[in-house]
Amino acid sequence: MTLTEITPIPLAALPLAELRDHLRLSSGFADDATQDGLLEQYVRAAIATVEGRVARALFLRSYSLRLTRWRNGYAQALPVAPVTALHSMTLLDAGGVETLVAPARFRLDADGTRPRVEAAGTALPSIPTGGAVVIAFSAGFGGEWTSIPADLRQAVLLLAAQYYEGREAGGNPDMGFGVRALLERWRDLRLGGRV
Repeated sequence: MTLTEITPIPLAALPLAELRDHLRLSSGFADDATQDGLLEQYVRAAIATVEGRVARALFLRSYSLRLTRWRNGYAQALPVAPVTALHSMTLLDAGGVETLVAPARFRLDADGTRPRVEAAGTALPSIPTGGAVVIAFSAGFGGEWTSIPADLRQAVLLLAAQYYEGREAGGNPDMGFGVRALLERWRDLRLGGRV
């Protein structure tokens, strides 16, 4: 399984001003933006950490999932939530020849925590021997910082501030109780059952 982010988070959507306020950095001077590159780096790292911890895309963007086999024949769990749309499913044979699957053959179960692609009939299309399937979809809470739930936004700011403030000492690898507490309700406990 290979998950690829197709569209990155645009710089304009990142909460650099919010992080600057959170850190209480000086403002109103000609050099206010001198640390924006550093703040961007830490915000992106914090977003990636939070997304990895909760298996959710914070900002809406496009993804591609490549599989060489289905987990089972009628449904395939998607590794990130919340999924807003399935764009396409493409079968690749061993030689790399692509065949687009008709949208009538599959559908999205957009369950908020465990989205999945399901067969519209009795089974998902067969993946060719030595080939793969590529599923294109969009996932995320929205395109704006304010569309992300408040507790996840706060976790990103706390974590980015921790990275920024610990940069001279090599950073603190511990997430801290505050960030862990904010993320705990978003963690998906997978004990079995549904695919």
